[in-house]
Amino acid sequence: MWTSLHANIHRTIRSRHLLKRNQRLLIAVSGGQDSLCLAQLMLDLQPKWGWYLAIAHCDHRWREDSQANANYVEKLAQKWNIPFYLETACQSLKSEAAARDWRYQVMSAIANQHNYHCIITGHTATDRAETLIYNLIRGSGADGLQALTWQRPLCHGIMLVRPLLEVTRSQTGQFCQDFQLRVWQDSTNQDLKYARNRIRQELIPYLQEKFNPKVELNLAQTAELLQGEVEYLEQAAEELRQQAEINSSQNMAIDESENSAIFLRLNRQILHKAPLALQRRAVRQVLQKVMPNAPNFEHIEKFVDLIGAPNRSQTDPFPGGTIAVVIGEYICLKQK
Repeated sequence: MWTSLHANIHRTIRSRHLLKRNQRLLIAVSGGQDSLCLAQLMLDLQPKWGWYLAIAHCDHRWREDSQANANYVEKLAQKWNIPFYLETACQSLKSEAAARDWRYQVMSAIANQHNYHCIITGHTATDRAETLIYNLIRGSGADGLQALTWQRPLCHGIMLVRPLLEVTRSQTGQFCQDFQLRVWQDSTNQDLKYARNRIRQELIPYLQEKFNPKVELNLAQTAELLQGEVEYLEQAAEELRQQAEINSSQNMAIDESENSAIFLRLNRQILHKAPLALQRRAVRQVLQKVMPNAPNFEHIEKFVDLIGAPNRSQTDPFPGGTIAVVIGEYICLKQK
């Protein structure tokens, strides 16, 4: 049966250039309604695209029924006559973030070993809305608010692709009912100790009832707008950073021993002419190269303050030991 959802996903994949014909695709299937909807759609679209499909399932061992859940997904793969790969966590994963990182790591390893080009996940517009709210509450900037993108590279040249970002969870639920796909209920999705579950079970229903019944789609559209703006700003910031580095390549009349410790210089005049938004992004790009973890707002602001600071002003050491110091026209980075 060909539905409007089939047509929409087919059009989305083609117009957004998410996938190519004849690719080898690994579908992440948990057994929940979103991933089952995704798997059925990909199977139904397969004749039009010539894909080679397989399913991967990750068992976190968080629930007593996790092995039964894995067995259920394996039987679906057998019913659909496509390869099935199972990864089981060797130790307890202490957080949602740790579990997500582990899933992407093991699925990337499967894809690399068996020559799959892309990993396909069932993230929806509802997930996108929840992610925007979650990151907004945590104080994220535009990058965090648009974090759930249509595609992004993983390791080994493998792409992570999310074809359902314009589909809501209610639509995937209805699709599973229409196609008689039995959904495996994950009890952890009801546990309100997780912030995302509170957003899903309490906050979004409240916003739908009291403010806007279409809040999921509207927030997802906001994330889509932010994605385009973030991509533009990142490109402009990279050009600014490269220009500031190139224009600081000449020798500086400073003590030779101090000069030997400097490994990067940025021209303050070039940075100063740029808008604050680009200054912050260019600085973040610099700090990402020298810090072991992603820089936070305070790290970036300390560095940005040096653009207009007096000579010999400096920061305290960033994580990893790098110090930024003003020497004439330049901000110089050196190890403590």
